[in-house]
Amino acid sequence: MLTNQLPDKGKMAGKTTLLLFDLAIGGHHGNYIRHLVNFWYQQQLPVQLKIVVLPEFLKIHSDVVNLLAGFSNPTIDLITITPQESAILDSRQSSFGRQVRNFREWYLLCKYASANQATHCLIMYFDTCELPLTFGIKAPCSFSGIYFRPTFHYPHFAHYVPSRKDRLQHWREKFTLNRILRHPQLHTLFSLDPFAVKYLQRFHSKVNLLHLPDPIEIHPVESEAVNHLREQLAIEAGRKVFLLFGALDGRKGIYQLLAALSQVPLEVSQQICLILAGAPSAAERIVLQQQVDAVRQSHQVQIIERYEFLPEADIPVYFQLADVVLALYQRHVGMSGILLWAAAAQKPILSSNYGLMGEMVRAYQLGLAIDSTQPEAIAQGLTQLLSQPLEQVGDRAAMQRFAEQNAAENFAQIIFSQILKPSL
Repeated sequence: MLTNQLPDKGKMAGKTTLLLFDLAIGGHHGNYIRHLVNFWYQQQLPVQLKIVVLPEFLKIHSDVVNLLAGFSNPTIDLITITPQESAILDSRQSSFGRQVRNFREWYLLCKYASANQATHCLIMYFDTCELPLTFGIKAPCSFSGIYFRPTFHYPHFAHYVPSRKDRLQHWREKFTLNRILRHPQLHTLFSLDPFAVKYLQRFHSKVNLLHLPDPIEIHPVESEAVNHLREQLAIEAGRKVFLLFGALDGRKGIYQLLAALSQVPLEVSQQICLILAGAPSAAERIVLQQQVDAVRQSHQVQIIERYEFLPEADIPVYFQLADVVLALYQRHVGMSGILLWAAAAQKPILSSNYGLMGEMVRAYQLGLAIDSTQPEAIAQGLTQLLSQPLEQVGDRAAMQRFAEQNAAENFAQIIFSQILKPSL
């Protein structure tokens, strides 16, 4: 039960304009905004809501656009930056490009906060503002943010061995956080990493520091839908379904997985059905297809390719169909919604043991965590999982608690209860 209370409507009415600022698209970015908008509408919160996004948001997250179109409410606006403003945002691919883009995003945040007379701004991707805030640059109003990828506390995790580059990153992160957490306009910093909060508190700042659930909507899945999908995919009898879901690229460990499938014993490969569900880039798809075909020719693994963007309504069905969910990220920093989807479906996960993901798998007994950078370790993990009843892998009660703690309404409740206080 959440103890945070929403602000009194009488005290807040007509006084607050909240700006949601997010110049990222894809993945959770649209979902986070959708959860906040839904909660805002259901609770009839007495606040002007302005949402600033990229022009591409309208196409990629059309579900959010359609949701807003159905409200017919004058107290909410979806605002896109101009195509010209979008064009001058440099790529985040290089370090210098990221730094330039961070300052340009901060300029746009200030511009739209001023133009809309915002009384508070929620920076939906706080990590992109670290550099301007380190220099103490002011905003037109107070602000809060969602911190996605803290890493400075990773040395406290089990089995974590930092490289020299990692140590430098941790030092740099502590230095910037020490300055950022003393910014006079920063009100609340929400962390998607539950383990980071106690280490953030060691900076002894006056900023509110809270863990923020990574939201998931838990919907029951009808067995008929699962059976229909099984038939549609033509899954062979006697095989266990291993699901790799999401953006199918090297970051997800897909090539290490395919290499691992070439190393498992014959009797193990005959038990595996691998579903690749997601939309790779055009270039990635060519390389991926070649390697998938090579595994098919040399081993008896069934590989099913669904190279497409899956509607959100279909996602729970795929996870319910799976026997094991794969999260083989390559040294991934931060949280992954894959863990939540698997926990909600009560399915064990074969995960990277690196950083936050490895710590979450261990803490909530979600499955098996291995060194996903090594095909040999993945092959051993697959063999280990198939050598025992999968019902004995992980703790189903802990999985359920983990999913419930991250319910979408908890996400929105915590945010609004903090940033819509009369003191702002």
